[in-house]
This record gives sequence, C-alpha cells and structure tokens, in this order.
Amino acid sequence: MKKSRQPRMWGGRFKKGPAVLAERYSRSLHFDSRLAPYDIEVSSAHARALRKAGILSEKEMRLLLRGLKGLGKELLDGRADFSTGEEDIHTWVENRLREKVGETADKLHTGRSRNDQVVQDFRLFLRDQTIAAIEKLKGLKGSLLDLAEACFGEVTAGHTHLQPAQPVLLSHHLLAYFEMFQRDSERFRDLLPRIAVLTMGSGALAGTTIPLDRPFLAR
Repeated sequence: MKKSRQPRMWGGRFKKGPAVLAERYSRSLHFDSRLAPYDIEVSSAHARALRKAGILSEKEMRLLLRGLKGLGKELLDGRADFSTGEEDIHTWVENRLREKVGETADKLHTGRSRNDQVVQDFRLFLRDQTIAAIEKLKGLKGSLLDLAEACFGEVTAGHTHLQPAQPVLLSHHLLAYFEMFQRDSERFRDLLPRIAVLTMGSGALAGTTIPLDRPFLAR
C-alpha cells in the first residue's frame, strides 16, 4: 500500500499510531470511495457558502472549485487512485485537493465537521440510489404489463392458502405483481423528501459559529 499523502485527521498529540488491527478496523476507503462524487459536490457547495459568509475570498473560492472540478474529472475518467492509504473518502478528497491547490484546501473544512459531511454525502448517495430503484421498478412494471397483454384471455388456477381456489385470467395474476411493485415505487417516492434534508451546518453536535446561509447551501 502506498503511503498516505497526509497524516490521519486525528491523533496529532500521540507519539505512536494505533495498532495495525485497529487501523484496519477504522479504515473505510475501500467501500466509501463510492461516495467520492458526492463528497466533491458537498465540498463545492460548502466552498460557495463560505464565500457568501466572507470566510473565503473570491479568488480562493474559484481556486477550490477549480480543484474540485478537476478531481471530479479524474473520477469520471477512471484515473482516481484509492490505494493511497487514507482512512476514508473525506480525507482522500482533502488530500487530493491539497495537492492541486495547496494550503487553501485547508480552509474548506471551516464551519463543517466530519459528522455533518458524512451524513450529507450519504443522503445524496441514497437519493440517487432511490431514484435508480424507482426507474428499475418502472421497467419491471412495464414488462409485466406487456406480458399481461400478450397472454390476455389465458386461464390459470387462482390459489388461496396454497390451494387451488378458482379459475382466473393469467393476466389478472400478473397484474397483481404489478400492483405490488407499484406500492414499492410509491414507498421509494415517499422516501425522497425524507432523504433530501440538509445536514451541513449542524457541526459536530449543535451547529457552527460560522454564519452559513443554510437555505443557500441546500440549494
């Protein structure tokens, strides 16, 4: 494994690092790397909010946004290297950004904690996965409709309590599954407004002293 570009984000006062087993247990980059585009999206929005709050200059904001955009392009092109030893995707993004823009990258963590950042990334990931599930269910329901239409008029045995009960149309039976998947779609749609909640600005516990415009950040 390559050496990490930056020391871990905690433990600065300790003379020695943790046990190898403890370090392996705490590392999540091997699976949370899928959150990379969302971490970049959140960081870009946060940079704009910091500019609005007067924490960043216009030049600093543009430098950070340019660096984050370049990092996003590396992801799209398949050039991102996740074997660099960082603990998690958030540290990975910060280290890569620091390589691109220098010490200005350190200002990006002003007014946010790892807590609100992690949850916000995950909410954006869940939003996209939920929308993808709705789209896949749409295709599945369409296939059931096509199949029901193709076999319309064919008769089969309807069952209740695992016993043959009465003759039914096969299309009727298939459309019962359409209704089940339709309810699943509705449940996923009900989730979307619950997922789309801003956590940035919550800080590690009870907010931040930085005057972030949270409605602006949410948009």
